Amino acid sequence: MYLSRDAYKKIIEDLRDGLYIVDTDRKIIFWNHAAERISGYSAEEVIGKPCADNILCHVDDVGLNLCCSECPLASTIGSGTPHDAQVFLHHKSGHRIPVLVRVMPLTDENGTVIGGVEMFSDNSGQVDNDQRLQELEKLALLDGLTQLANRRYLDRELESRLEELNRYDIPFGILFMDLDDFKTINDCYGHETGDRVLQFVAGTLSANSRPFDLYGRWGGEEFVGIIRNVTAANLKHMGQRLRRLVEKSFVLVEGEALRVTISIGATMAVENDTVQTLLARADALMYQSKAAGKNRLTIG
Repeated sequence: MYLSRDAYKKIIEDLRDGLYIVDTDRKIIFWNHAAERISGYSAEEVIGKPCADNILCHVDDVGLNLCCSECPLASTIGSGTPHDAQVFLHHKSGHRIPVLVRVMPLTDENGTVIGGVEMFSDNSGQVDNDQRLQELEKLALLDGLTQLANRRYLDRELESRLEELNRYDIPFGILFMDLDDFKTINDCYGHETGDRVLQFVAGTLSANSRPFDLYGRWGGEEFVGIIRNVTAANLKHMGQRLRRLVEKSFVLVEGEALRVTISIGATMAVENDTVQTLLARADALMYQSKAAGKNRLTIG
């Protein structure tokens, strides 16, 4: 396949990363569109000028001017070997932008170095963007009060686990948990104390969960645990352990130890279950625990 010079030029111009080419004197002879966007300098402003001529003025993370000492381009042109670096370039508006740099030698047909090619990508938002995505994920999938999975997250996980069960026969069960007499706590102590109770119950669940299980707040004072790769006996044992741990936990309210208990419905997912049938079965079992005196686990 033959590509014309114009085709190559268009490919380079359309790159998302900045790219520029210099001769052996580090004079800029090519500057692509992404280089314009990232640096703020147009091609007309820089072509024909040395790259160190108050244009990019790369510095390292301690402020050392690399154009005067350890310039990646100069090193590559001198040695003929590529260089990678993380540096800070000077934007036309005056601020510094962190960029990831990859420098390669430019050679003629005889292998003689006749210049260098530098590609650079804007790294300024990488950490902030990662944190922002994490925050968005938290807002979308985590319950703000308890920091457990929210109902949307649980729904999605249940769909995945059912698919896993049907395709690979990997068993799982769920624990449907409801705090006993929670309305009384809110009425007697106030909603702020009620929130503290929900938080310590959530903390008990998360601190005592296996890495591959998921606990979440279904709504109000209801919690759901999705327990992977268990038998019915394992599920019952884990549910009873959590029930006892919650029973033995408390928060201090004006020096008084305020305790709470949970009623649990436990069930294994079976073939042809849907999210709705699975939750309905667990919910009905939880209400059997309530009817039998609360602070109990019923499995079925």
